Formats: sequence, C-alpha cells, structure tokens
Amino acid sequence: MTPGMVLDLFGEALFLVVLLVAVIVVPSLLVGLLVSTFQAATQINEQTLSFLPRLLVTLLTIMWAGPWILGQLMDEFNNIFANIPLFLG
Repeated sequence: MTPGMVLDLFGEALFLVVLLVAVIVVPSLLVGLLVSTFQAATQINEQTLSFLPRLLVTLLTIMWAGPWILGQLMDEFNNIFANIPLFLG
C-alpha cells in the first residue's frame, strides 16, 4: 500500500464523515438560529427553550436521513473491502 493510496482512503473517509455530520447538524443549527431570533425579538432569556426544538429536529433528521446515511457508509465499506487485494498487492 503506497502513501498515495492511504491519503486517498483518508480523504474519502474524512469527506464522508464531514458530509454525514453536516446532514445531521445543519438543520439543528438552523432551528437554533430561528429560536434565538424569536427569543431576541420577544426578550425571552430562557436557555432551555431552544433545546427541545433542536433535539426534535435532530431526531427527525436522523430518522429521515438514516437510510441514506447507512447506504453511504455501506458503500464506503464495500468499496474498501472490494479493494483489499489492490491495497495488499
């Protein structure tokens, strides 16, 4: 296995992790921004008010994107396992 192959594998894995985390985190960030804007407009200074909507959006996002996330992970693992002979030789 050459250093170039290792760097390619690492780059693919890092990109996949960033993509999967972004799919889960970005909706939660947007809801947090909306709740914070609402809190600023109404001058409600309750820190726990934004927790429940963000939690629900994160759970719904995982439920909605879960099959796609699992498919992406399975594709990457299948790619790695299929290329083991190439990596060894």
